[in-house]
Amino acid sequence: MNTPAPVALQVKTHRGGMSRVWDQLSLYLPVLMMMLLALVSYLLLQATPLPLEPEPEQPVTNEPDFFMRRFSVKVFAPDGVLQTEVYGAEARHHPDTDLTVIDTARIRTFSAQRQLSTATAREIVSNGEGTVYELKGDAVVVRQAGRNAAGARLPRMEFHGEFLRVSTDPERIESDLPVLMIRDKDQITADSLDYRGGDARVAELTGRVRARLAPR
Repeated sequence: MNTPAPVALQVKTHRGGMSRVWDQLSLYLPVLMMMLLALVSYLLLQATPLPLEPEPEQPVTNEPDFFMRRFSVKVFAPDGVLQTEVYGAEARHHPDTDLTVIDTARIRTFSAQRQLSTATAREIVSNGEGTVYELKGDAVVVRQAGRNAAGARLPRMEFHGEFLRVSTDPERIESDLPVLMIRDKDQITADSLDYRGGDARVAELTGRVRARLAPR
């Protein structure tokens, strides 16, 4: 009748042993977790591809970095009014000089008083700021008649030559090759030209200067 007592003692002893094992494991559990995290981090690091080495900076060359063919570009003022229009058979930008070369080019610009100026040539070279243009081959610059800010009349002006250098700020047209300048119906030829526009509107013609003036 006293047989169940040893069985109960055995069960109690077994449970006490499991408790001691769990207590021992709980002491090492944080260490095991840290080891596991370190192992996972190591494996992820090994699986991650190495960052690409930065490419060495390429030297700037004269090779064009972009082309445009059979193009038309328009520039508008903030109020939507057309300011500049450029046509060309092909345009190439050279990064070393920041120059844009346009073949079979035509440029139309409007002043603040909406006076139209047109430049055409077999080739036009523009600087990066768009303030200097070199016209080469059958170069023609035409400024239509108009009025300045004060209301005074501005005559129609034409410039013809194999080379014309046009600056926009301030307005200036230069050439060291023979030119033809037409002012309304007056025509003047010379070996070189330095024309300053704006309010001054002064033309310096040198070399063999010949003038044909229309009757007044």
